[in-house]
Amino acid sequence: MKRRAARKKAVHFITSKSAEVELAPWGKHWWLSKPGLTGTEQLTLVRITMRPGAGHQFHYHPAREEIIYVVDGVAEQWVDREKRRLKAGEIAFIPKNVVHAIHNSSKEALTFLAILSPANADGPFLVDCYEEEPWRSLRAPFTYPQVDPKTGRRRVRRGT
Repeated sequence: MKRRAARKKAVHFITSKSAEVELAPWGKHWWLSKPGLTGTEQLTLVRITMRPGAGHQFHYHPAREEIIYVVDGVAEQWVDREKRRLKAGEIAFIPKNVVHAIHNSSKEALTFLAILSPANADGPFLVDCYEEEPWRSLRAPFTYPQVDPKTGRRRVRRGT
């Protein structure tokens, strides 16, 4: 009789304390579901809080579809060359290989959920293309302030 390899026990509940937290230049990420965290094979879910003026520049996912769901605030959402302002409760659907970007052009924090599928796909998770045309002309690339990875606070360079 053949024995099946032991499967890692699936995690069915994630709390704020058990989420994986990552500080990206454009905001704080709470990974709520992804392979290695929940045992999911098809879905990735991340909650992102983006400070005013920040954004995730033009990029695409070669093998993943994505849904952006705005929880709080207003998002400047690009899908291909189309731009919309999304408010709480609104979504954008982004097919695989379609260039997109999100920016918080308001004075308040933006919180949104990004749902991507499949969770496990060959190739890179995303490909940046913000320095290429026509994306560079649609929204000029911007630089991010340095952020302390331990505190999440912007580093301030003091004059000498």
